[in-house]
Amino acid sequence: MDESAAVPDGPRSPDGRSRGGGDGRARAGDTGWIEDSLTAPLIEAVRDLGGYGGLVYLRSRDRRSLVLAMVTGVPRSLLRTWWRVPVGGALPMAEAYRRNETLWLPDERATMVRFPHFTAGLPYSFGSAYRPVRAGGEAVGVLVVLRSAARSPLDAEAVEPALRPAGQAMEERLTRLTAGRPGTGSAADRVEYDGEPVGVRLPTPAVHPVRVGLIDWDLDDDTCTADDEALALLDIDRAEFGGTMADIEARVSPDDLHELRACRHDALTLGRVRSRHFRVRDDSAGETEAGYRPVELWGHLVRGGTGSGRILVGALVDAVSGLRAAEAAERLPDGVFSLDQDGRVTYANHRCEELLGGGLEALLGRYPWEVITWLRDPAYEDRYRAAMLSQEQVSFLVRHPAGNWLSFVLYPDVHGLTGRVRPAGAPTEARAAREAGAATGPVPGAAPPPGPVAAARAGALYHVVQMASVLTQAVTVEDVCRAVSEQLLPAFGVRELALYTVRDGRMYLLWESGYPEGFLAPFEGVTLDTQLPGVHALTTRLPLFFESPEDLSVAYPGIALDRMSAWSFLPLIASGHPVGSCILGWDTPRRFTADERSALTALSGLAAQALERARLYDAESAVARGLQEGLLPHRLPAVEGLRTTGRYLPGTQGMAIGGDWYDVITTGRGVALVIGDVEGHSVGAAAVMGQLRSAVHAFAASEWPPHEVITHTSRHLAELEADVFATCCYIELDARTGHALAVRASSSM
Repeated sequence: MDESAAVPDGPRSPDGRSRGGGDGRARAGDTGWIEDSLTAPLIEAVRDLGGYGGLVYLRSRDRRSLVLAMVTGVPRSLLRTWWRVPVGGALPMAEAYRRNETLWLPDERATMVRFPHFTAGLPYSFGSAYRPVRAGGEAVGVLVVLRSAARSPLDAEAVEPALRPAGQAMEERLTRLTAGRPGTGSAADRVEYDGEPVGVRLPTPAVHPVRVGLIDWDLDDDTCTADDEALALLDIDRAEFGGTMADIEARVSPDDLHELRACRHDALTLGRVRSRHFRVRDDSAGETEAGYRPVELWGHLVRGGTGSGRILVGALVDAVSGLRAAEAAERLPDGVFSLDQDGRVTYANHRCEELLGGGLEALLGRYPWEVITWLRDPAYEDRYRAAMLSQEQVSFLVRHPAGNWLSFVLYPDVHGLTGRVRPAGAPTEARAAREAGAATGPVPGAAPPPGPVAAARAGALYHVVQMASVLTQAVTVEDVCRAVSEQLLPAFGVRELALYTVRDGRMYLLWESGYPEGFLAPFEGVTLDTQLPGVHALTTRLPLFFESPEDLSVAYPGIALDRMSAWSFLPLIASGHPVGSCILGWDTPRRFTADERSALTALSGLAAQALERARLYDAESAVARGLQEGLLPHRLPAVEGLRTTGRYLPGTQGMAIGGDWYDVITTGRGVALVIGDVEGHSVGAAAVMGQLRSAVHAFAASEWPPHEVITHTSRHLAELEADVFATCCYIELDARTGHALAVRASSSM
């Protein structure tokens, strides 16, 4: 697909990356965005399978990754670790894509058995179905539907038929969308995605309005007029309003930009807009973090006279509260609160404010575990994640700093969750420990002391676990380099990677990916006193992170820069010894979070250990391979009436040497064909093999019959006291008659 369709040049997030959703300013009635084409089939798939959420992955431009393009029913933030996954990874979406087959995992147990690393990052109870997304008959991505594991069981054979209509609709729409687009190859070749996922809302009931503002949206030139109430709902100052939809889009949550664009589609196709929900920024509470205020858009399309465009006359409705529901909630003896899909507070009754000790204005539009310091333990956020991803009720106890205990119950659905909080008695374990006076550490479920909490999230843990698993299967240095490249590049959106090793006080390139041709040549063989960040990261043993070209140029004036905009230089240290450096580059400015820095540093340590192990292996392998090649026949003898040839292939992954041998020996009795094996894949096995081959050769040249040759060779093995097991097949062939006499034998000390 051409870049305009595959990677829309729309609004950008704070780190400079495209949100992938585009800016909605394509031709009227035909936006051309991939996500707009797939919205209806995605919602249809969730409905047909009885699910609560759905995802669409599309392959990246470089074909190394599957990139999350669309998500519905679950928050984007809960899936951030899986926004980009390696095609070759041990993940269900990657396997469905590689095999081009539908995959069904009914619950967390089935997921754990087949994809244990996947559950390290999502240890929650849910079922999931994975169906390839195709274009022109070729797999270009994966459709994922999430389903509650607590619902009635679903027959595995029913999954594919249930998802087939939505899958076929996606294929038809993608094929039609790519038809006539610039680019060579098939329709599938032009389907790719490298942006951020677009949030699509499942249908939701309308909310009764409280405040209403009026807008006129010209759909042809994207200009807009709005009254004072509408601007107040959007939190836009009249003097700063430029009269364009871009001004309004800048106030809309990134997750809901698609909803705003869907208003255009509804107006042009249906002639009206009915209760389209989206959230707008609310900066009134302070500068620390903006909240979001839910609003609805209602309207209808009007067409003016000559020279006039198509105008959506709409009403912008405040959906923060329904007065009657709020009055009922205020009468309850328990605290009641509501969180939106992302976990931000949208409502809390007065009793909830009393129990939690936080005012409503401070809570609205923010995460409760960020506003209320004693809820900052990641375990409490994890309860919210568990509720949203399992769509099951979750309950837990928390101790208030005042010493009393509170019971929380979370009731989720696809649009968010409602919570109840009430006073509760202390758990039995805590009471027993308190009465015994033996509690020396935090009481289970107790709140941490006030203050910032910096804890690693599941996403960072997942990447470390996944890398560790992959590296355990890497044997040679090349295997390790390839594994690091295939895991790090997709997982962190890396565009360039270089692995350097240190040897004799100089740095040498082991592996590179993504660099312009010849760019790294000047850095080959630099000494360890060279003023370069990759060298300094190794010599100081400290990782270096540069979030923009300006940062790197200030730290290292005159350093050669390519097209990258952010870098990390990671030291590779194994068992206290310097191994080399890992250099990663991103094509947009990037803000490295504490979790990401920790994960990258941990991953570099794993890579260093694997490289050191593989380097030792390669050294031993080179010695053993040289020994074996010296012992095997370099040239087979010419035998009249026969054509002989030999080929040696390793039978196991890893070191391609050991105790295997073959030989062709001419004797006075004819010609002997020999295949033998000494157990093991080591230098010792190769040495024993050489002695046995020499023995067989000597006994065969003495013109002894086959059984005598093998008998004497077996005795020779016993005299070597090598403590190994050996097998041999000896065939004596008469080339004139075609008759053969064979002996098979095995022997050990």
